Amino acid sequence: MKNGFKAKLLAGEVQIGLWLALADPYSAELCAGAGLDWLLLDGEHSPVDLRTMLAQLQAVAPYPAHPILRPPVGDPVLIKQMLDIGAQTLLIPMIESAEQAVAMVQATRYPPLGIRGVGAGIARASRWGRIADYAETATAETCLLLQVENVAGLEQLDAITATEGVDGIFLGAADLSASMGHLGDPGHPAVRAAIFAAIKRIRELGKAPGILSTNEAEARGYIEAGCLFAAVGVDTLLLQQATEALTRRFKPDAATTPSGRSPY
Repeated sequence: MKNGFKAKLLAGEVQIGLWLALADPYSAELCAGAGLDWLLLDGEHSPVDLRTMLAQLQAVAPYPAHPILRPPVGDPVLIKQMLDIGAQTLLIPMIESAEQAVAMVQATRYPPLGIRGVGAGIARASRWGRIADYAETATAETCLLLQVENVAGLEQLDAITATEGVDGIFLGAADLSASMGHLGDPGHPAVRAAIFAAIKRIRELGKAPGILSTNEAEARGYIEAGCLFAAVGVDTLLLQQATEALTRRFKPDAATTPSGRSPY
């Protein structure tokens, strides 16, 4: 079970993705057929749980889009469970130190390199034991992405990024803007300057930077600056915007709640 997403990151190829927060395998499969490179199954800010993620993994499996799973917190137990249901790429939120980064690396590796419990032989990850060498090859095909999304994390960016076993750093613009005193404004010049500087530094350290931005101009700017994995939309926002636009065409006087600027 080769991890094509990881291979492309290592090759320096840009990959375009979509955030999934609708917490449903049916909509996940619909999005998987759109031609995107990757899909983020969000367990932090949506109702997605382990069972939902399993169903979503099964739904998107026939499609080229690579699923990335985000737990609500960097808990080794949750990480173990996500890997056992077949996740190959994880995005761990709120990393602020090299110590946290090392702990996340260890959570994704079997002993003696880490602390991952050995049980995939009875799980989907090894196709219930049908991938005979899963335990020996799993680490090479596991991609670990860490989220740096506040001032404390940026101050430790070099140490976090340089941690062996970390494949990429995702810059969380929404939380970073709040941390910098610009809540709800990820496009603030100071926030964007910090992100551009971080992208440059991550590339200098030989790792892959990532971002989520629903503003097309900003997203293209981050890609041009060196982002190698960029999410350019969120399924909930796309549905919200499409339904509101449709409503306005047929009911121009209909009362709607202004959505305002997207926090992404």
